[in-house]
Amino acid sequence: MSHGLNVIILDDDPDVCMTLKEIVESFYTWGDVFSFTDPDEATDFCRSEEAGVAIFILDVFLGDRMGFVFLDAITDKFPAAYEDTIVISGEASKEVVDVCVASEITYLLEKPVRPYALQMAVRAIVAKYIKFAKKILDDPILAAAIGKM
Repeated sequence: MSHGLNVIILDDDPDVCMTLKEIVESFYTWGDVFSFTDPDEATDFCRSEEAGVAIFILDVFLGDRMGFVFLDAITDKFPAAYEDTIVISGEASKEVVDVCVASEITYLLEKPVRPYALQMAVRAIVAKYIKFAKKILDDPILAAAIGKM
């Protein structure tokens, strides 16, 4: 995995997964884009990486399990996984919305995904990290305090 802010896509439909990857790769320059159709493969990949941050694009239903199970399995490596996730759903039912809100997931898109909606959600997550990086660069005291953590 690169040292940038990578995007990890997980959708059990290979066509949707490929389409999402193509959309993200058309504008994304801050890291690599990885896509998976198998939740276990995606989990193994994430668990083999160093702890850090990434953007996750996740289908709410992955065959016989919910996508949130994937997030549960990787939060020790990616502590901000829930807040850095864009959930994709065929239908944003009240139950799906409630789970997203309870999990602090801000971005929920319905299929078929509109490319600009996906781009705006990804860019919003990226902006959070860019603003934080600028604060660290502009404030040596903050940078020193973070370095001591």
